[in-house]
Amino acid sequence: MTSQQAYVRPLGRPREARADRAIVEATLELIAEHGVHGFRTEDVAARAGVGKGAIYRRYRSKDELALAAVADLVYEELAVPDTGSTRDDLLALMREAVALYRGSLARRLFPSLVGAMGQKPDLARALREGFLASRRAVLTEVIQRGIERGDLRRDVDVDLALDVLGGPLFYRLLITGGPIDDELAEGVADLIMRGFGPDPSRRPKATTARKRSR
Repeated sequence: MTSQQAYVRPLGRPREARADRAIVEATLELIAEHGVHGFRTEDVAARAGVGKGAIYRRYRSKDELALAAVADLVYEELAVPDTGSTRDDLLALMREAVALYRGSLARRLFPSLVGAMGQKPDLARALREGFLASRRAVLTEVIQRGIERGDLRRDVDVDLALDVLGGPLFYRLLITGGPIDDELAEGVADLIMRGFGPDPSRRPKATTARKRSR
């Protein structure tokens, strides 16, 4: 059983799709407003327009409700761009991330989720195994393809490159409050291409060293 299946396993009588959607959306909105610890089940029911019983027929506890809502948000199939250009592929993914975090809900929600990861291991696992893992897998494929094309160095530290791709965005989101926009997306894509691209100065130096050793 996957992590996502564990979080969204149906309980009780069959669900009504509209109520399911309303409960999840209300939960995410209230987590964004009050945090994972601060939101209340009765407020979810009121905002979703359902009774508390409708929630507890679906989820055994507030923690399970929060996990299900987060799983619904973070488990997403991402397409791997293939524009023919490593920079453009990276830029497409960065622009997609910018669009997500620039949205009002995600921008308010993720600081609360990140702040709760240390106290809620299940939540941390959902974010790492769902949201982060899926995005890092797509970025890894783009970077590996860039290495094969010769756009990036053979000895690229892939994990470091992934951290560089995500780091500026999360730093602005969680720390500085700086703009999350297309300029940031382009700057990060260019940073990867400059920082991890082939270094033409290496080959001549290596050749000179070999000549001197003869």
